Amino acid sequence: MAASSGPVGVGIIGAGNISDQYLTNLTRFPDVRVLAVADLIPERAKAQAAKYGVPVSGDVDAVLGDPDIEFVVNITPPAEHVGVSLTSLDAGKHVWTEKPIGVSREEAARIGAKAAELGLRVGAAPDTVLGPGVQTAKRVIARGDIGRPLFAQTTFQWQGPEIFHPDPAFLYAKGGGPLLDMGPYYVSTLVHVFGPVAAVAALGLQGTPTRRVQQGPKAGEEFPVEIPSTLGVLMEFERGGQAQSLYSTDSPMLRHGIVEITGTEGTLTIPDPNTFGGPITITRPLTRLFIPPEPIEQEVVDIAQEGVVSGRGLGLLDMARSIRAGRPHVATGEFGAHVLDTLLSIEESAESRSFVTVQSTLGEVGSLGADFDPYAATL
Repeated sequence: MAASSGPVGVGIIGAGNISDQYLTNLTRFPDVRVLAVADLIPERAKAQAAKYGVPVSGDVDAVLGDPDIEFVVNITPPAEHVGVSLTSLDAGKHVWTEKPIGVSREEAARIGAKAAELGLRVGAAPDTVLGPGVQTAKRVIARGDIGRPLFAQTTFQWQGPEIFHPDPAFLYAKGGGPLLDMGPYYVSTLVHVFGPVAAVAALGLQGTPTRRVQQGPKAGEEFPVEIPSTLGVLMEFERGGQAQSLYSTDSPMLRHGIVEITGTEGTLTIPDPNTFGGPITITRPLTRLFIPPEPIEQEVVDIAQEGVVSGRGLGLLDMARSIRAGRPHVATGEFGAHVLDTLLSIEESAESRSFVTVQSTLGEVGSLGADFDPYAATL
């Protein structure tokens, strides 16, 4: 039977590239005990378990059959997220799932309905938005430091993950691409700031119909591109404000992690939403006209980042502590489903070349306090 106090038992399903980031952090959080690692390739699970001192490795049953495991961390490929999440819920486990929560709205709804039926919780990545970078920015905006938020600009562009990933085909399949792979970081950040999305518009293109693996044992192999590899996006928010975003894996120029939020009294620049923290600044309006070649002098205020920087697994930790305390967690399955709905609406807009209304909505989006310390023993 699951414990009601003390560290929570966690099992990880999926021992691929990103498992290192989760295991590095979850094995260091005092409120978490990683008890098992599972993968379709048993040797991979065994290697990761040995590397991080996890006592058990094996197939999915090694995780789902252990009564001491309360939480499943689902870091399988996107197309497998829903099946693994539903199976884990049926086994009586709370679920933390990597993004996206599914590849269709119907799948996300099934997960939410199953969790509600069984009295279990679902959390959804990205949890980067719970790091001190975005959370400090939220507090800055709530204080009114940039006045009323008006609009945001975000940029993610580069030549693509095939230059480093040993098996990148899934990143160009349905459920992947720059929008579904990287979009969750940027859209989640914008929803934390502006609230739920009301409508979107987008244009998309496909740079090339195939890509070639450049690293690892599959180097030289070609694979198909099934999704738009470049999208320009407009977003409108229910409570006011708008954003424009670029997502591209067709650009030789590397520009990523750009999130700028402009309000009536300044522009807030916040850290890369694929990280947990970094520099935060506010650029104030010009006080007089500068005529070239006279240099522009403009006030830029450095904002102190508040909180402890950790890494992936932070959202699961918040969920575990919240369950024990009987309060809502921040990165909910509902939040993940709204982000997915927004991303799918962007895809549909690019296909139809028209505005698309986002059908789902959210209540107030929670926050983590500056005193949230992942390295403290609290359970």
